[in-house]
Amino acid sequence: MIFPLILALILPAAHAATLPESAQQFVADYSHLYQGVYTASQEASWKASTDVTPEHEGERTGANQALANLTGSTYVIAQAREFLKHKAELPPQTVRELQRIWWMAAENPQDIPEIASRRVEAESKQSSAMDTFPFCAQRAPDGKTCSQPTTANEIDDILASTATDAAEHLKYWLASKEIGAALKPGLVDLRGLRNEVARHFDYRSYFDLQVAWYEMSTPEMMAMLEGVLKDIQPLYEQIHCYAKYELAQRYHQPVPQGPIPAHWLGNRWAQEWPGLVPGVDLDPYFKGRSPEWIVKKAESFYTSTGFDPLPQNFWKNSDLYPAAPGGRKKNTHASAWHVDLDQNVRSLQSVEPNAQWWGTAHHELGHIFYFLSYARPEVPILLRDGAMRAFHEGFGDMIVIAANQAPYLKQTGILPAGEKIDEMAWLLAEAMDSIVFLPFAAGTMTHWERDIYAADLPADQWNARWWRYARQYQGIEPPAPRGEASCDACSKTHVNDNPAYYNTYAIGTVFKYQLHDHICRQVLHQDPRSCNYYGRKEVGDFLKSLLSKGATEDWRRLLREKTGSDLSSKPMMDYFQPLLDYLKQKNQGRTCGWQGLPG
Repeated sequence: MIFPLILALILPAAHAATLPESAQQFVADYSHLYQGVYTASQEASWKASTDVTPEHEGERTGANQALANLTGSTYVIAQAREFLKHKAELPPQTVRELQRIWWMAAENPQDIPEIASRRVEAESKQSSAMDTFPFCAQRAPDGKTCSQPTTANEIDDILASTATDAAEHLKYWLASKEIGAALKPGLVDLRGLRNEVARHFDYRSYFDLQVAWYEMSTPEMMAMLEGVLKDIQPLYEQIHCYAKYELAQRYHQPVPQGPIPAHWLGNRWAQEWPGLVPGVDLDPYFKGRSPEWIVKKAESFYTSTGFDPLPQNFWKNSDLYPAAPGGRKKNTHASAWHVDLDQNVRSLQSVEPNAQWWGTAHHELGHIFYFLSYARPEVPILLRDGAMRAFHEGFGDMIVIAANQAPYLKQTGILPAGEKIDEMAWLLAEAMDSIVFLPFAAGTMTHWERDIYAADLPADQWNARWWRYARQYQGIEPPAPRGEASCDACSKTHVNDNPAYYNTYAIGTVFKYQLHDHICRQVLHQDPRSCNYYGRKEVGDFLKSLLSKGATEDWRRLLREKTGSDLSSKPMMDYFQPLLDYLKQKNQGRTCGWQGLPG
């Protein structure tokens, strides 16, 4: 309750000023408070993530509640609502800052405390249910007793393996879906609470509220994603055809005439298709390397293009390597932290000398260099963020593309200078990740979440709608009919704890290829499939001109200014054109396609 009082004491002095002056003073005072409370929240969260104890978790809860009390204060909401009624009379940057205040307030609204409290309680309960769910690979004849307990990690390992026993894959795939039924009642409650909060803030639904961060309407967002799906359709259908023939051979089964059985694929949701391209493995080349070497090489990737070295506080405060066995417990999910929205940056990783961490280290440091690029006086505290949500992830993932191209791998000594690689195999493996991801992210996930929030889809239709979209967009189907007692969408973590956000990952995937294509073709004049950023100052100059803007400009205008076009999947399709030609030849004479995908 202290934050409304502090703001109320600060702001009356500005009441005699003009409307723009009053709005700017409100934003300035709020920003000052926000930076301090946000920093305290980040420090507490860092401690809880790097040394997992009940005490540290309690500190994190308290610090996060203080941040929620500020951002969702009744006074903040009332002031922001009033100022936003007069957008046309305010400077554009002030409007952008007020809009951010408004969106953050919608996550913790203290002016509807009962709804806010119920939502916090429901989300905590849902998270606990996810964390403690007892996965079971096999049940006793009574159908209730578990005779073979398993874990989410074991399920993922089994599904991603190249084992040829389809029945074993089916068993673990079914085990992965049991959690959905357990989580469905909680998600039904959360759907209602999230929508109620969004409508209190003048949005049609919670989905519309999340899309508003892109300064777009829901129809505009869906039309953009449908356009991407239509663009990738020719390539995705060829990948799908190739995959079903490979999988049928692996499992000694007839080739499906339509969709692929979901349990044949190496991911619980078929959002990526690992293990389908033999001989694509960089891990042996990292033998003898140290984790420290990988992180330092990742830093040198950026500094070689003209970025300043990472500050000493990064090296002092980061937690980059696995915790010693038997010691403290740490969160093993890689992340980058902008602790004070200024120069205090750090990263949480568990780097090991392998290809996965090579990419991850480059990606996470990308976030850090992005933070530092817009942490400058010209960018207000509230606009120290990516130009839009997908810019951060897209930028980090673009660097992963660059970090895994042969010229750079040879320059760093990972690949021997004379080493030849099967370029088509590597391109196919990349497509099994990036291209395969889009029908899931832009198709199944985003359309299903749009329906449950924006269209209030009745809960007794959730599972049927999920599988309708999975067939349409991904070309997959369940091994047997799935009734409404199940909720297979609910088994996806993001549906529960990061809802209506998957469009960000889809947009980031398109953005990374567009940015990479521009750098390679227009800045370096190189082939995007064999492109080396290392040591090229002009790359750093271009990137800094983009990153340093933060969120001060409309992302669409910024993208057009820097790349010459709107968000476009054409660069991505150009990148994979040789693969499309190859797969068309490979799939000649095969029965391809299914009735799905737009167009």
